[in-house]
Amino acid sequence: MPDSSQVQPVNFPLQGGLVLNKSTFAMQPGEALELQNFEPDIEGGYRRINGFAKLVTNIVPQTSASTEAVLLSIKFNNKIVAARGEKIFTATEGDNSWTAIDTGRTSAGVYDFETFNFDGNDKFIVADGNNAPTVFNTSFAATDVSSAGSGEVSTAVTGAKFVKVLKNHMFYAGMSSTPQEIVFSVPFDEDNFATGSGAGSIKVDDTIVGLKVFRQDLFIFCENRIFKLSGSSLSDFVITPVTRDIGCVNGQTIQEFAGDLIFLAPDGLRTVAGTARIGDVELGTISSNVQPLFNSNIATATNFTSVVIPNKTQYRVFFSKSGVTEALTEGAICSLRGQTFEFAKLKGIKPSSTSTFVDISGTTVIHGGFDGFVYQQESGNDFDGTAIDGKYRSPDLSFGDAGIRKHMQRVLVSYKPEASVNADLFLRYDYEDPDTPRPAAYSLSAADIVAVYGSAVYGTATYGGQTEPLLRQSVEGSGFTVALRVNDNGTSAPYALRGFGLEYQVGARR
Repeated sequence: MPDSSQVQPVNFPLQGGLVLNKSTFAMQPGEALELQNFEPDIEGGYRRINGFAKLVTNIVPQTSASTEAVLLSIKFNNKIVAARGEKIFTATEGDNSWTAIDTGRTSAGVYDFETFNFDGNDKFIVADGNNAPTVFNTSFAATDVSSAGSGEVSTAVTGAKFVKVLKNHMFYAGMSSTPQEIVFSVPFDEDNFATGSGAGSIKVDDTIVGLKVFRQDLFIFCENRIFKLSGSSLSDFVITPVTRDIGCVNGQTIQEFAGDLIFLAPDGLRTVAGTARIGDVELGTISSNVQPLFNSNIATATNFTSVVIPNKTQYRVFFSKSGVTEALTEGAICSLRGQTFEFAKLKGIKPSSTSTFVDISGTTVIHGGFDGFVYQQESGNDFDGTAIDGKYRSPDLSFGDAGIRKHMQRVLVSYKPEASVNADLFLRYDYEDPDTPRPAAYSLSAADIVAVYGSAVYGTATYGGQTEPLLRQSVEGSGFTVALRVNDNGTSAPYALRGFGLEYQVGARR
């Protein structure tokens, strides 16, 4: 047995992300039993996320009801484009007014959109599941895609839900009358369906729920299957099955991420990992660590949206539910760290539509709200004026022997603040047994920094190899196990928790 008069040090970095499929006994010290509104940081540890704020100060005008959600929220030609009710509008970022650009629509579902340039002019096209797909140029003049006529593909594309460009053809799918069919235009003309000029249609044996172009192929996601369309033209287009064993829950969850396609399947989050070799496609589930979070939301969510934040190698998926407030709405963060996916839980963001745009000015993450406003994520230190409810909890740590009491002496917190920090640190003993005394919260703030994680000697002023704060806090209490909590329910700037150190004296065996 170690000498009980000696202080025993234990140090561990924070890595591994949120883990919900293991008992606390089986978890690694750096994994998180709770990780809410913290993100696995690209530099290591867990970072409290940024907030979101209105991108346009005024609400998008309603068509007939104040409950109309923003079903399209994108950026094009330096304008914000939003659809609400039966109209589409544009606005200048940071401005307070909206201009209608399409007022002739009937009620629509969630929009799909695609940018393209067939004739030297940038354009974008939207499909909403009810109206004719509509094309907009840089002046935001609207032109509807016509229905099929004589000598053209017999299937009309009015009511298409999905639209994508592959090899200069426009592909349409999701028409209610032909849910298993894909229609493609002639090359370089989104509104020409002449079969003699290269247009055509292809059927699959399942209902299509989403399309995504990846590595020069069109992936067709269905309810129970996934297919891949390869080739360059009508003469050599071919469809091959990727899998007949798994499908996609919702097309709005499909994103290109970390060199793969990621999507939400009935059994959780999956990737389609492929190479340029036709047929070399594998499927893998990546969300097993947080499967309870997905299980509790997949079956009950009424709206799914997702975004990718490339500079963070991060994917976010949101589960919105009818009758559930924004404060209680959940989502998930998936971050690639080396060769490992790490997860965290989102809470308090309820998008009705999402998109990400990357240009020379950086990355812009946009979401439309069920409240009729358009927001920018990764902006500010709160959720549009509401405090961010951030939580971290470690596993219950026994330091190798849950039968020996530990008298805690000191906790060390390695972290990286981006400005002032205002969070609380808690120690909880014996699996948070209510009969075990609980020390009061300790403040985690820049004012408490007494050392720098840098270049001097451990135990005096500094230690390690990074110029980051090291909080050294004397603590109280004892138990057979100890867990660390950090609660942040304020509006301070983000900060990253890098790792913890604990110093304790050994007590008696029970």
